[in-house]
Amino acid sequence: MKRRWINLGLALFLFLLVACGGQPAAEEATPTGSVADTDTGVEFATAEPGEEETPEPAEPGEAEPPESAEPVTVRIGWGGSPDSLNPGLGVLSEAYTIYELVYDSMYQLKTDGTYALELAEDVQVSEDGTVWTFTLRDGIKFHDGEALTAGDVAFSYNLYSEQADFPFLPVYTDYFASVEAPDEKTVVLTLSEAIPNMESQLVFLYVLPEHIWSQVENPAEFENLEMIGSGPFSMREYRQNEFVALDAVKDHYLNPPKIDSAVFQTFDNQDALVQALRTDQVDMITEMPNTAVATLRNEANIQVVTGPPFSPSLSDIIFNVVEAENCPPDDGVCSGHPALLDHNVRLALAHATDKQQIIDVVLLGLGTPGLTLIPDGLGPFYNSNIEDYAFDIDRANQILDEAGYADSDGDGVREMPDGSQSLTFRLNWPSDSVNAPRVAELLAGTWGQIGVETEQQALDPDALTSICCPAFDFDVILWGWGSDPDPGFLLSVLTTAEIPTGTSETGYSNPEYDGMYAQQATELDRDARIAIVHEMQAIAHRDIPYIIPYYDLEVQAFRTDRFQGWLAEESKLDLSDISSLVVIEPVP
Repeated sequence: MKRRWINLGLALFLFLLVACGGQPAAEEATPTGSVADTDTGVEFATAEPGEEETPEPAEPGEAEPPESAEPVTVRIGWGGSPDSLNPGLGVLSEAYTIYELVYDSMYQLKTDGTYALELAEDVQVSEDGTVWTFTLRDGIKFHDGEALTAGDVAFSYNLYSEQADFPFLPVYTDYFASVEAPDEKTVVLTLSEAIPNMESQLVFLYVLPEHIWSQVENPAEFENLEMIGSGPFSMREYRQNEFVALDAVKDHYLNPPKIDSAVFQTFDNQDALVQALRTDQVDMITEMPNTAVATLRNEANIQVVTGPPFSPSLSDIIFNVVEAENCPPDDGVCSGHPALLDHNVRLALAHATDKQQIIDVVLLGLGTPGLTLIPDGLGPFYNSNIEDYAFDIDRANQILDEAGYADSDGDGVREMPDGSQSLTFRLNWPSDSVNAPRVAELLAGTWGQIGVETEQQALDPDALTSICCPAFDFDVILWGWGSDPDPGFLLSVLTTAEIPTGTSETGYSNPEYDGMYAQQATELDRDARIAIVHEMQAIAHRDIPYIIPYYDLEVQAFRTDRFQGWLAEESKLDLSDISSLVVIEPVP
């Protein structure tokens, strides 16, 4: 469900030095004006560029200093930063990584793709599938010491349901008729009709403390800086685009961590991120350029792991296809190039996109060609029977010729059939994306061969969000999604109802597709639901609001001399997930 920008989001050159082995920052990642932060317990590197700070050697005969008893902190490097600490407002995948650590939900998604009860110890379902009765575990507390009760669960679910300004979470409550707490341990959730995917609807509905959120006048504007949850980690400090510092909840009722704290450090370029791992300034990195894989595999004390993402992911090329009648009245700019409303133009662009070249050049082969918004990691829900548009420059040129898009002035760029403007498209991507700049370069090359020009510009992630949706103030965007374990959310992204909410990226509207979305949402027969989902993918592939260039593999790395216990051999890979961070422990 998380919108991700192929692991993105940073701004400062910053290394945090924390307990248990932090070393001075290397030149390429040393911040200007580094200081010690006594509030967070985190020190920032103070070495001048090109220098290292090393301790003075002990004098002959001088006793060695006693071993430090400071907290055990794991240092994680990533190329992003949460965009909001408010679970209702989070858009980036980095935000959801932190939510998973700080909050609990009714179900936990395991690395094998199955679900396990988290807050509840038992669930009973009525014969008709519409009433779900959960019994909460004993001894659950929020980080401020207040008890978590069924009332907090009911309050949270009702809050998400009522907040139309929350971009993602309300969609999970579409079939909630009522949520009640008859006593402190019992939650009764009644559905308007039975649905086939209750677990996936609840796994991202994080339970909030009613005693705090009930006092908030406008939840859609609440920064939630204290971020009081009940998860195995609590918020210590957050500085956007710099770091997130978390403390372990050692007495957590279900998943007490073995470490004392975790710090997620943001780096503004991938080379600095890789160098930080090599020089023992971080213990694990969530991403890296694929060009670094071979080098890191030869490094002592470093293990590189690749595999299917825990959250199946995809890269997408987004076309602005919102029609004037669907332009959101309050927030819509709807300035997309009119040529993109023509299916012929989108079809030509699809034929002029060399997906295998993108995979070979950008991912160094660590990916598979994309096809639909439902990634191949969702197994039977993925429609592998769709025949993709072949890379064929001649065919693409023929389509545009026949549709009347000619290069009348001979400058190499076609014009609209009425001559009003050239086929010059704004092409944007998040400034912290690892892969997008190279993808944009390759697209400019192949699209240029059919007379389509791109004006390319990377934008800060927040700026990109503001022009995307529901403003639709763009032509083409390179972006990506991390998927739910169920296809329901990603299917909703293409519905007409999501155009004004900010969830729809393209403004695509098709009544046939909308009807099938509603149908699959309540289809209890698994095979019948899969058939509907397959047909929806075929419709979207035919209409081309997106081009999906690839589904990439996850590539992460960790130091083997710092912590042990990383879940690197699971069927799904995410070392920053709660599953690893509650079990890792220092290497003896």
